[in-house]
Amino acid sequence: MLFRKAMWSGLADGSVTVAFRHWKRPSVKAGGTLQTAVGVLAIDRVAAVDPEEIDEATAKRAGFESVVVLLADLGPMPADRQLYCVEFHHIGEDPRVALRNNAELSADELATVLARLGRLDRAAPQPWTEAILSVIAARPGVVSTELAPLVGMERAPFKLNVRKLKTAGLTESLEVGYRISPRGEAVLRALAIGG
Repeated sequence: MLFRKAMWSGLADGSVTVAFRHWKRPSVKAGGTLQTAVGVLAIDRVAAVDPEEIDEATAKRAGFESVVVLLADLGPMPADRQLYCVEFHHIGEDPRVALRNNAELSADELATVLARLGRLDRAAPQPWTEAILSVIAARPGVVSTELAPLVGMERAPFKLNVRKLKTAGLTESLEVGYRISPRGEAVLRALAIGG
């Protein structure tokens, strides 16, 4: 479940606490959490709704000036989908932020990260972690459609692999493309020395 940049400030300050999505089935569930660009959201409630049930106050909680604007933004509902209302609240900063800014890795921490990358490489048809880190380091802010072919991947698997590196604190998503985090730079240096 993604949010446009226009919603980020409202998510962070707590004024946006509702989202509407057309789904075949919900991609989040009550009691879960969702990592966003502005921190972690706790999912309070997920329910199927009829568009006519949405009132003006709820539209404002979703970050829209009116129900009409919200429904226009959603567009027509596909025949195989249902409209869902997701209620949530902001619970704090994304823990990956502190992780990716930690470039002072102890020998044990570095060994743990390198072992994790090794496991990711061994689980794939061919090793990819160093190649993706290197291409992002060389081309920050470049879209995935341009980066994926440079490492011999289709866009979807490339993006999935970048998310794995992001979870490890090694990359950061930008409005367009990615960049290597300070932690990722330290790991790349270690890989260069070790290689």
